Amino acid sequence: MFADLRDRWGRVQIFAEPQTEVCETLHQTPAESVLKVTGVVRSRPAKDINPDLPTGEVEVVAETVEVLNVAVPTLPFPPKDAHTVETATRLKYRYLEMRHPPLLNALLFRHRLITCIRNFLNARDFIEVETPILTRSTPEGARDYLVPSRIHPGRFYALPQSPQLMKQILMVGGIERYYQIARCFRDEDLRADRQPEFTQLDLEVSFAQETDVMDLVEELFCSLFEALLEVKIERPFARLAVSEALSRYGTDAPDLRVPLEVEDVTEAAARTEFGIFQRVVESGGAVKALKLPALLSRKQVNALTDKAVELGAKGLV
Repeated sequence: MFADLRDRWGRVQIFAEPQTEVCETLHQTPAESVLKVTGVVRSRPAKDINPDLPTGEVEVVAETVEVLNVAVPTLPFPPKDAHTVETATRLKYRYLEMRHPPLLNALLFRHRLITCIRNFLNARDFIEVETPILTRSTPEGARDYLVPSRIHPGRFYALPQSPQLMKQILMVGGIERYYQIARCFRDEDLRADRQPEFTQLDLEVSFAQETDVMDLVEELFCSLFEALLEVKIERPFARLAVSEALSRYGTDAPDLRVPLEVEDVTEAAARTEFGIFQRVVESGGAVKALKLPALLSRKQVNALTDKAVELGAKGLV
């Protein structure tokens, strides 16, 4: 009988002689149970070698099998099918999804990422300081999560939206290079890029210019891409002033992978007989346009017009 034994390091094939106690134990044990196997590692016959596995040339001939934790016969879902399951079910049985390589690899990658960040900043004389989680409310961009105080009825702690207040105290106290892999909390509506709690790299530097911080972060990103992905990024990065970003892309956080740029057509618009354009130019305004690579359907144009109105524009031409 053959069975697969798996842990976070990989997978290996187990062989049990037929009609033995070991074979019977393996046969009766449900999938995803936790086993302790003792045996002898031997080479597989040439015809049975699996080139797709790092351990595909060997197998373990089991001498004893101990069931440490038996799984239920019918699982909510097999780990390999986690991506097809509803989110609520996946989260309820998160430990099953963790047994599938994509999520496990994501956790391992995150661990390596944080390790590389720490090594990079430690080598540049930064000090990692943990700041309090239970603190007082400070002006931030979202609502605070509040934690009632048992000792002081009617009073509350606020969970930090960022360690802003604490790192300012550190700077005043003489810790001129600080960082922290910080847990932050924001009570706001869930969206694809919004979570009630999240982790951020928080750092602060005293006696530094704007370009010093840009250079540091740029070097950090290059270091991470090379260490984790073996991708070498050329420096320096393109740097845009906020005014230039707004003028060229219509936002202060453009996605430079999108080749569309806003073009100033004020001069051309001034020569047209289109009344709306003329009034804008005469009042000192500007007329700007996006050059699209292909024609849009009427439905797409209407959808874009509705979106523009929703964002405060009077319409699209």
